[in-house]
Order: sequence, then structure tokens, then C-alpha cells
Amino acid sequence: MTLADQSTEVLAVPASRGACPFDPPPAYDQAREHNPVSRVQLFDGSSVWMLTRHQDIRTALQDHRLSADGTKPGFPFLSPGRRQLGTQSASFIRMDDPEHARLRRMLTSDFIIKRVESLRPQVTAIASDLLDTMTRGKNHADLVTEFAFPLPSLVICLLLGVPYEDHAYFQKQSHILLSAASSAEQVRVARDDLNDYIKNLAESKRDRDDEDIISRLIHRDELTPDEIATMGTLLLVAGHETTANMTSLSILTLLRNPDQLKRLREDPGLIRGAVEEMLRYLSIIHQGLARTAVEDLEIGGQRIRAGEGVLLMINAANRDHEAFPDADAVDVGRDARRHLAFGFGVHQCLGQPLARAELQIALDVLINGLPNLRLATPFEEIPFRDDMLVYGVHSLPIAW
Repeated sequence: MTLADQSTEVLAVPASRGACPFDPPPAYDQAREHNPVSRVQLFDGSSVWMLTRHQDIRTALQDHRLSADGTKPGFPFLSPGRRQLGTQSASFIRMDDPEHARLRRMLTSDFIIKRVESLRPQVTAIASDLLDTMTRGKNHADLVTEFAFPLPSLVICLLLGVPYEDHAYFQKQSHILLSAASSAEQVRVARDDLNDYIKNLAESKRDRDDEDIISRLIHRDELTPDEIATMGTLLLVAGHETTANMTSLSILTLLRNPDQLKRLREDPGLIRGAVEEMLRYLSIIHQGLARTAVEDLEIGGQRIRAGEGVLLMINAANRDHEAFPDADAVDVGRDARRHLAFGFGVHQCLGQPLARAELQIALDVLINGLPNLRLATPFEEIPFRDDMLVYGVHSLPIAW
């Protein structure tokens, strides 16, 4: 059955949120239960397929017939800005193998578990210093600006060789790139500015023997300046936006579930598993992973034809009760390792070992360093990032 064969009412995505800001839109849950491979409509009136079931999305993310290349016919974009970002000077996450594998392979050694584990003392020291600074002489703060964003920003700057004093600049550009409200032209300018920034930084390292990522890339003869720029920009933006928002949302979730917070304080050994549960429960990529079919295929009993776009709603999949019993509840003791927050298959997140380590350290430092941690504003007044590609909160006033 093709899109044109269906006569049912089409859901517009992104769909409206329900009462709980942590939950996927109710329409996605309903689709998963009743029509897990369904037709939805994008901002420009085009129709694509939406997948919401955990097993279907795992299957899709391993199928080479679904392309991550934004230039392929039928590729779904949720805004003009997303189209600009995904089709012009795209990074390797918008490529298919073998080109995707060629570029990704050049960064693998920087994010393997052994390398990340060696960084734990540095990351812990950074987190502890931030906590000391945030709490010095006062009993309240905005967790987003004073801890959650600085921690991963400092770490990714250290790894890339980017001066942290420029963080206000690249966070501003990141905000434009990730805002659903940004026009195509605004995204183009922000992307080009960041790419030029990385190019100039890389060139300044050509005659030095620094050990950071950008220094290594500039000395690889097979990479063009544009390839170095897009790789650096991707790591810079993703390296702080995702972990920063997961940190804030995780703390907020624990404050809203004090029984789970109590369990973590009483048993620090639960922290690693709790991070996996937060990744599952919150799934901060709320607008789905986009793919397009390059060959006909069948998923979940539905025929998808070449040239048809597909959105993989991982936030709905991570709340699939068949994969995770009582999926709408937070349980820091749950085995949530099969979650799809980092994707799956060849395109799964390159930086996931670093993200896990940063989140484990951040939660440990905050939970144990602030025994009287509480919200400093009514929950209903917290500004959630419904307007951004990466979900989270714009600010999180806390007290202790």
C-alpha cells in the first residue's frame, strides 16, 4: 500500500504535546498501539511514514535500504532550516557508507571506551569545580547556565582543541542551528560561520604538534578543509547540546520523582543504570530520526516504496511497553540498555561513551554534592525547549 492508497486522516508532525512535558506526544503513543507504521504530514504538506514501535525502529536502523542522505529523493525535513542543514555542507551523519564509514573511522579512536575512561578524572575535576563555583556564597542558581552547559562544553573544547573562551559564540550559533524557528538563511549563515571558525582554527594548528582532535585532522592529507570544518562543527554542537540538556532534564526528572532520587543517594551503584533509564525515559531527540527509502522494503507489515520518507520516533519507541514494561514510569533500577536514545546500527551516536561518562559524573556530583537540592520555581513555570531540535529546558532554577 502506498501513501496515496490511504484515506485516513493524516497526523501533522511534530505533534502537540500532552499534559506531561517528559512524555512523547499522545498521538505518537496512540500510533504505536494502533498503527505503528502510519502516514504523517510535514510542514510543507508532504506525506511520509512514521514508525513508533521499538522493534520496527531497530529493524529500520539496520536496513541499508533506508538512507541517511538528506539529498536523496523523499528525505523528510521538519522545517526549512532543517532542510538547509541536512542538504548543504552536511556532516557524515547525513551520508551513507562507504563515505560515512570513511569519515567516521577517523574519529573512532577519540571516543572509544578506553579513551573516555582515561578522561574520567579530568571530567570529575571539572564537574566538582563547577559545583564549587555555582554554590559559592549563595543557595540558588540556574543549573542550565552554571553547570549543565559548561560541563560538556569544557570537555568537548578540551578534546577538540577549541578555546573555551569562545563558548558564548558557538553556543549562540548552535542555538540558531537547532531552533525549529530558524529560517533556511539563518541556518546557512550560522553553519557557514561555524565552519569558517573551525577552518581557521584548524589552519592555526597546522604547524603545531597538539594532540587534540582538530590538530590530528588537519594533519591528515586525505581530508579537505570543508570536511574538517563539518566534522568539527558537528562534534562541537552535538558535544555540548545533547549532554547539557540531558543533565538538566535528568535532574528535573529526579526532583519530580523523589523516591528515585532517594534510591540513588542510598545506593550510588545505581548511577550507571540510572543514566540509561534517563536516556530511555527522556529521549531528547523528540522530532525523530529521518530516513528515505532507496529501495522498496517492508517494515511492520507495511510496504514502503523507494523515494518515500520515513521518520523514526525514538521517543515513542523508548516508551514501548513491549520492550520496557511499565514504560511510562521512571525506575532507576531498570535494565534499560536496549533503549534507542543513541540510535542503532552503523549510524548510532559516535560520542555515546563520552555522553554516558559525563552524565554519570554530573548526576553523581550533583546528587551527592547538593543533599538539599530542590526546585526554586514552580514546575509549571519551567520553560521547556519545545522550539528546539534537542529537547530540554531553557533554564532550571534550583536551590539547596
